[in-house]
Amino acid sequence: MKFLLIDSQGYSSFVFMKKIKKIRTSIYPPLGLLYIGRSLEDEGHEVELIDFNNEVFPRKFEKILASVDAVGLNICSNSYKFPREIAERIKEIDSSIPIIIGGPHCTFHPKRSLEDISSADISIEGEGDFAIKNIAKFLEFGRKKLSDIEGVFYRKNNNIKAGRPHKIIKDLDSLPFPARHLVDKYEYGIVNGKYLYKPKFASMVSSRGCPFNCCFCTRSALVYKTFRQRSAENVVKEILEVDNKYKTLCIVDDNFLKDKKRADRIMDSLIEEGTDLDLFVMGARVDSADRRLYKKMKKAGVKYVNFGLESGNQDVLDYYKKRITPKQIRKAVNLAREMNFITQGNFILGAPLETEKHFEKTIKFACSLPLDIVIFNPLTYMYGSDLWDDAIKMGIKPKDNGYALGPEALKKLGNFSYKELIEFCQKAVKRFYFRPNYIMDQLLMSIKRKNLRLLQMQLSSLVK
Repeated sequence: MKFLLIDSQGYSSFVFMKKIKKIRTSIYPPLGLLYIGRSLEDEGHEVELIDFNNEVFPRKFEKILASVDAVGLNICSNSYKFPREIAERIKEIDSSIPIIIGGPHCTFHPKRSLEDISSADISIEGEGDFAIKNIAKFLEFGRKKLSDIEGVFYRKNNNIKAGRPHKIIKDLDSLPFPARHLVDKYEYGIVNGKYLYKPKFASMVSSRGCPFNCCFCTRSALVYKTFRQRSAENVVKEILEVDNKYKTLCIVDDNFLKDKKRADRIMDSLIEEGTDLDLFVMGARVDSADRRLYKKMKKAGVKYVNFGLESGNQDVLDYYKKRITPKQIRKAVNLAREMNFITQGNFILGAPLETEKHFEKTIKFACSLPLDIVIFNPLTYMYGSDLWDDAIKMGIKPKDNGYALGPEALKKLGNFSYKELIEFCQKAVKRFYFRPNYIMDQLLMSIKRKNLRLLQMQLSSLVK
């Protein structure tokens, strides 16, 4: 069989317009679909992948569908209308093509997702690495009954039925590596039209789930809560495979350094092997900062560390259930700078208890840290988070789709409207980047790192 996998999160209804220009909304490959693709290929199936984050809706779409036996779409709750339009278009072209949907929306709402995407035939709850193999057996030979497949919901006689309860994949080492060749036609790692990373770019995960419980995080479903790690040996094996073809590897775990002993073994092995990759750690908690480990990371090729810092106020950090302190933040960022890592800090403005004084303290705190990149975002109440549940208990009603709280809800929940929070975030970004000390620091660091990419990207962003 031939499967077409579609990453549709980057486009809305204009994907069908012919004059739209290319818009890049993600620097990362769609890892989830690449895992699904590998599972299917290992069963002998042919797979093609379209990433609408990196191309407009192709005019040859009808021709592509003519050779396809089934289509898979990934769905997020905050943007399920986009893939819904694509599913409808597919059925208009050929109503006999089975459409399988998966992703966060189907994990939180396995049954309702088939109501939201009315053109879809099968929904996968949770991890689909094994479920997709059994679905393929059902579609190809009828060797499997959908009712016997774990983690699926499906349509039958105008009703939505459930298969067997989904199960968490405990042994991540049992999974094959992602089919990265499916996106060889695309370029990733581009920010504001510039390569922040050394091309060619790939990403990987060494764990699934998260052991922490930050109240703004959507990872309330069991599959996201259950933290599992791959062995150090398995992680190194994949990195060595990537090293043969790529120049930059982003490790996109939520908490890559959670297990320091495992991180030690990974770095020791990479140092021994002598890989040529630039490594980017996109999820590092500040309470994992350790001089000995950071030295190994530097020697192993780590060039970039991304921290979730959130606030410079202890009461706000406590409200978010971050379980960190400003002192730990400063220690981790200073240590990362000492190792010459490019450092990114992510901040959130808008906790219900926050006032303008809180914002001012966070902005000053951010400016006092040797960060290279900052992101300031307004707090959002996302489906599946503790904050969402608290808002619903307070009588706040979701917007029309049931998966987002309207901007007016923020004023009821906190001290500022969504528009006001956006303005505060914009001011924070300008205050951070338009400092003479920062500009001079970045010029010096670009020379020290022998890397002008970050400076070029920042200049490109600031002149807009």
